[in-house]
Amino acid sequence: MIRSLAAVGAVALLSSFVHVPAHAAVVGVSNVSSLQAAIDSARPGQRLVLADGVHVADQPIKITKSGITIAAQTVGGTVFTSGGFQLGNVQHVTIEGFVFDGTSSLDVPAEAQATRITRNTYNGNKSGASLSVSADDVEIDHNTFSNRTSEGVYLQITGPGSEIAKRSHIHHNYFYNHQFKGANGGESIRLGYSHKQSKSANAIVEYNLFEKADGDSEAISIKSSDNTIRFNTIRDSKGYIVLRHGNRSTVEGNLLFNSGIRFHGNDHKIFNNYVENTKDRAMVFGSGSEADSGPTSKEHDRPDRVTVAFNTLIGTGAVVDSDGGNFKPKDCVLANNIIKGSSGGVVSMHSGSTVKYEGNVIWGGTGGSMPSSGYKSVDPKLAKDANGLFRLASGSPAIDASVGTYSYVTRDFDPQARSGKPDVGADEYSTSATRKPLTKADVGVSAP
Repeated sequence: MIRSLAAVGAVALLSSFVHVPAHAAVVGVSNVSSLQAAIDSARPGQRLVLADGVHVADQPIKITKSGITIAAQTVGGTVFTSGGFQLGNVQHVTIEGFVFDGTSSLDVPAEAQATRITRNTYNGNKSGASLSVSADDVEIDHNTFSNRTSEGVYLQITGPGSEIAKRSHIHHNYFYNHQFKGANGGESIRLGYSHKQSKSANAIVEYNLFEKADGDSEAISIKSSDNTIRFNTIRDSKGYIVLRHGNRSTVEGNLLFNSGIRFHGNDHKIFNNYVENTKDRAMVFGSGSEADSGPTSKEHDRPDRVTVAFNTLIGTGAVVDSDGGNFKPKDCVLANNIIKGSSGGVVSMHSGSTVKYEGNVIWGGTGGSMPSSGYKSVDPKLAKDANGLFRLASGSPAIDASVGTYSYVTRDFDPQARSGKPDVGADEYSTSATRKPLTKADVGVSAP
């Protein structure tokens, strides 16, 4: 986990802002010009605090010193309508608690490494991305991104030139109400670009909440390699978790309601996810317009050697589906999933796909295109718990019923350890599990 060197606890301020010696741990200022002067003379370890109120700046405040924290007096109480911040060649800087309204902005350029962006609010429409990150080792946590109607993403992870920003840690953010009406270009998170798909970002995207992520069919759009997307909640959104380009990413333990997962690219592991959909296409094996994407291709890449295992997938019709395209999934695996439909075939894989099926449990429909050797048609005895999640009940035939060897699946979606022969689906049977979907109280600027 990436950790800032600066403290993040609340700080009591003097009611009137007076001159504080440059060596003081906390420096309170009343306006943007005073803040600029305080930054210019700051020393590592100092916390510079801007007074509450609406601040209008002709140009961004320039951050030129490393190892400092620049904070709002109270989270959400210090608002920029223009200007904002411009990070220079600095490291270990924390920006905390501001509201960026109007034309104000804060981006993280490649030279501002190990920056932390925490408890800020990006509200409304911006030119381009609401927040763009190009530097390595940046932590983006407990922010709120809300109420955008224009083209552009909430959070763009990019990088200098042809490189990708590395080791971004994106957690406990609230992405709400992206309502761009165009056909493409309104993602909540875009991690990379198609022309950077072969670059290893090694990002972690975890414990974020997405609601009304309707600006694009991709709420989380992965366009780079070697990333981890885990323990997020998506609710009532047009957008899915989509591995659009890149290879070797892990999608684990996400809770999706009226959303789903779609993937392209090679060697991904998709396991322990819970998808409860009122329609079909909870899990989508992407097809391709090419077998393997070149480093700058924007086409859809055929998925090769992707494993989809130990997920609980609930929907109607074709719960597990595949896209059109001439290049079908190759050497993929669908194993040890609970797939619950309402009628018809629960799996619809196009002819020409090569998929290994084993250990799946289906109910509420037929196997569809899945051969009978790949599943048992039996009631898994799912019972809704106090947090609204369908779990295995005592006596479920899914208990201790998995087949094959998937050594990386050592825990379930709670997460709690799997023991003995793992149970089929995202849940390892227990009477003490406590996992619940994320709510607004768990993420964003006011969360613990």
